[in-house]
Amino acid sequence: MQETKPAADVKAKTGAAAEASTGDGLVKLLIELTPLVAFFVAYKASGIFLATIVIIAATLAALFASWLLYRKISMMPVVTAAVVAVFGGLTLWLDDPTFLYRKPTIVNLLFAGVLAGGLLTGRPLIKMLFGEQLKLQDEGWSRLTYRWIAFFLAVALLNEYVWRNFPESTWVNFKVFGILPLTMVFAVAQVGLIKRYALSDDT
Repeated sequence: MQETKPAADVKAKTGAAAEASTGDGLVKLLIELTPLVAFFVAYKASGIFLATIVIIAATLAALFASWLLYRKISMMPVVTAAVVAVFGGLTLWLDDPTFLYRKPTIVNLLFAGVLAGGLLTGRPLIKMLFGEQLKLQDEGWSRLTYRWIAFFLAVALLNEYVWRNFPESTWVNFKVFGILPLTMVFAVAQVGLIKRYALSDDT
């Protein structure tokens, strides 16, 4: 069954740790990491504005690489590329890096909003996404969704706190070495909840 756009977005975030255990997942992870690495190297070489140009170009290149490898592109990379292009473009046009600083905040608020919207409309997107891989009680799906909403909101707030209260170099380190590892650690930490609410095969 074809994924809905919101489901594809959430899968790319919440499924990162699971996908990384396969060869295909490692390729996808490398594609996702490449723009971050390029951004970091460019920042160390010449500062935030060159790094902004590099991350826009590298993100678009990663999008193209995904299409070449899989002949399809999920919505999450498209949305990410669009946000990078818009906020990176504003950074360059207005000579104001705060637009780039806010990008992780906007992305994480977007994911939280998508999940919350699914709950409000009675369509738990995580269940729609992983229902064939995981068999959980309804309460388990609900708790898992609430946890991911809380996580995305926490990362958004943390990003705001870091860029507003620390030097730019600290924010760059947080963006490159903080957000993705935090996401993967959080995903792994949900194993206990998944086991607690798992349905038996004969249920």
